[in-house]
Amino acid sequence: MRARVLAALDRAWNGHRKPVVAAGGIAAALVIVAGVVVFAAPATSGPGGTPSIIAAATPTPSPSPSPTATATPSDTPAPTESLGPTAIPDGWVYSDLDGVAAPADHAHRLPLAIMIDDNKNARPQSGFTSASIVYQAMIDDNSDRYMMVFQEGDATDIGPVRSSRPYFVYWAAEYRALYGHFGGDAEALRKVIPAMSQYIYNEDDLTGAGACPYHRITTRRSPYNAYTNTSELIRCAAKRKYPATYQDVPVRTFVDDTPAALRPAIQTVKIPYLAETISYRYDPSIDAYLRMVNGQLQTDPANNQQVIARNIVVMFQPYAIVPSLDKLRPRVTNVGTGKAIVFEEGRAITGTWKKASNPALTLLYDSAGNQIPLVRGEIFIQSVPIGTKVSYSS
Repeated sequence: MRARVLAALDRAWNGHRKPVVAAGGIAAALVIVAGVVVFAAPATSGPGGTPSIIAAATPTPSPSPSPTATATPSDTPAPTESLGPTAIPDGWVYSDLDGVAAPADHAHRLPLAIMIDDNKNARPQSGFTSASIVYQAMIDDNSDRYMMVFQEGDATDIGPVRSSRPYFVYWAAEYRALYGHFGGDAEALRKVIPAMSQYIYNEDDLTGAGACPYHRITTRRSPYNAYTNTSELIRCAAKRKYPATYQDVPVRTFVDDTPAALRPAIQTVKIPYLAETISYRYDPSIDAYLRMVNGQLQTDPANNQQVIARNIVVMFQPYAIVPSLDKLRPRVTNVGTGKAIVFEEGRAITGTWKKASNPALTLLYDSAGNQIPLVRGEIFIQSVPIGTKVSYSS
């Protein structure tokens, strides 16, 4: 029986860790093994079909020495999610950042927080479907930017990699992450990154990193052609003697899936930014949200899979254009507290976000003051200016 369980898990692992949705229409074969439901992956059809499932379901850094990173082969299978506690094979544990069940050597890896462009010329971006957490927030020129944070998931392509902004550094500091970027504004480079050097492991291509860990692709023009991958990031972290593992800082609380019969039939969420509208559509059959940009389903070109979210956290935060060291620059105030809406399993939970200090973990609380547990799986954190009209069905 154990062999059958592991065989089913291996099929779900094949190429990805997520309960993945294909870019085109597909049919799914259901397999039930030892009480665990997984889905075998059939061939996909052309674009335009309805997607369906391929695979189921204020701290200080530790001063003690930790092992340095070692490169991981890009074809190392990554874990699935939505497995109940009794379904975890020997040697698997829950990952720190998103609560996903994974082999122990993946679940506690050093987080990799990488800045990603969202200019229209940068789309479609690679790496979304392998990230544990994705941040999106406004920057200059009415645009916005992403930061993808990887832990147990492996991505063969991540990019386009772009420059830093101060508030993204503070988010990366929450996880004591390797922070990957191509330069940044003067405030980030001269003040914030040096101030946070105790809480991040800086990986800036424009300070002599050279070919480690970034490269330029030929199918896009500069500056939208800088890319990396998790294997190179881990290799370069080892080269710089950065730690290999998560630095024993606080984590969020995670829960297993609600039984299918108790899930809502559907929920939609719409989040406007100045440059585009992000929307999500809940699919109870996979207990996840399909992500869309300007009404179009978002596909990750790294693996041609639909981008999904298991949790969507909308944080309403002060945003302003203020004088900086070089010119007027954006500022998102992400320390303090404010309104938040957490969307998970077709439900909307209105509460508050709280971040006690620049390196402290942002925590989420409901209206009764209790921490909001998240469902195991990828988290999209959408920072929007106070007053943004976020609409959703319930």
